Amino acid sequence: MKVPRKWLLIVAICCVAISAQHATAEVRLANLFADHMVMQRDAPITVWGWADRGEKLTVELAGQTAATTADQDGAWSVKLKPMPASAEGIVLTVKSHEQTLLVHDVVVGEVWHASGQSNMAMNVGAMAAELEPVKADIAAADLPAIRFCRIQEGPNREPQRDLPGKATWTVCTPATVSGFSGVGFYFARQLQRELGVPVGIIDSSRGGTPIEPFIPTAAFTGQPTLVRELELGEQEDLEGIWKLPGGVYARDANWLPGRLFNSRMAPIARFAVRGAIWYQGESNSGVQEDPRDYQHKMRALVQGWRAALDNPTMPVYFVQLPGSGAGAGWPYLREQQRLATDLPSTGMAVTIDLDGPGIHPANKVDVGQRLARWALAKDYGKQIACSGPLFASQQINSDKIVLRFRHAESGLMAAAKEGLAEPEETPDAELAHFEISDKTGHWRPAVAKIEGETVVVSSEEVASPVAVRYAYAVTPENCNLYNRDGLPASPFCSRPDLLIYDPHLPE
Repeated sequence: MKVPRKWLLIVAICCVAISAQHATAEVRLANLFADHMVMQRDAPITVWGWADRGEKLTVELAGQTAATTADQDGAWSVKLKPMPASAEGIVLTVKSHEQTLLVHDVVVGEVWHASGQSNMAMNVGAMAAELEPVKADIAAADLPAIRFCRIQEGPNREPQRDLPGKATWTVCTPATVSGFSGVGFYFARQLQRELGVPVGIIDSSRGGTPIEPFIPTAAFTGQPTLVRELELGEQEDLEGIWKLPGGVYARDANWLPGRLFNSRMAPIARFAVRGAIWYQGESNSGVQEDPRDYQHKMRALVQGWRAALDNPTMPVYFVQLPGSGAGAGWPYLREQQRLATDLPSTGMAVTIDLDGPGIHPANKVDVGQRLARWALAKDYGKQIACSGPLFASQQINSDKIVLRFRHAESGLMAAAKEGLAEPEETPDAELAHFEISDKTGHWRPAVAKIEGETVVVSSEEVASPVAVRYAYAVTPENCNLYNRDGLPASPFCSRPDLLIYDPHLPE
């Protein structure tokens, strides 16, 4: 029997309507939830996603079951109880009346954010092209308890509720590790060795970017430069931000306040992590880039992330710029980074002693391991030195200045570090890169001698000294002050107010 055309049309319309109804009712998880993911141990686990309004759902994980209903906007979430670490892969299940979603091979351990610019993004494969020992580390990287998730979304003016595409969690193997952040890998490997639990790294770094786009816009407050940068950023006034004292050379929207936080961090802010590691500063201190007020920006990043991730004591450990500088602002920015260490639950990995040409030194082995020392000592209760000497105070004795340091309890020494080897003491070597200033702010080379846990500095050219600085140069070589734990002293100035920098003067 021939069916009238009008009935065929009605059936087609009904099919389209039914398909549309099912499309709107589709249940989905937030895109961060994907096979091989790592969940943070010993912390409440939030699982969230979207469905049709009023849809009833059940979430199951390792014997826990939680029910919820999608709200009027289609959003849903559940909070599961904390779980102990486990390297045994489990399945996360989300069920609705018509659908079942499965996330396979979920493990529970330690999860860390890793972010910053190109020195954080530099991968293990790029390291191996310059450092032969890294090739052996690649061959031995059959480490299924280490997993990496790379977030690479472009900038966005508004905070996003989800990543635009499904995330990929990659299990560490000799075939995959070359694509991992070098700093992130050596940090994770050290944690995994010491703790014996799975370690997940969420890498949101982007090369060539300053700190501003990673700071939540809500954190641009309480300090004039921060407030004005946000105002100019909302107007997309790139030139205005560049001319602002303490501003930044904003080349495009990637550089504007909050833009990368909105796209890379905001969508996953509810996901529990232990802490964060950060390696950035090059694009706030290059040619005609202004490092002034970076300490305030660093504090805004830390406090902004803690607020946005609802983790007020979240540890944040960051890397001080290495000795292979590329702009007149590098020494000034290193000092700004040191000044930002006054926030609780922060720590700075000093890299001034590491060899390597250009602004991307290949030795990310020591960088990752020095960051891991902070985490192991401060967050995991390991009895391990976490820092080299950090300037604490000075005492002026006539024509000499006596310097005292934190993290010098093991004693001080002059030492030399070659490549990836441990530093070796050089007891007959003079300490390098010490300068002393009179009250006019003129700096002169100085002689520095270790006396117990102190360093005594003097110069025949300065009869009445007022301040000392160390390693204040774009590319200082042979920075040889260490503690006896084998960790280098940070560059410092005992009177930061005497440091004058203007990015608009000829270099």
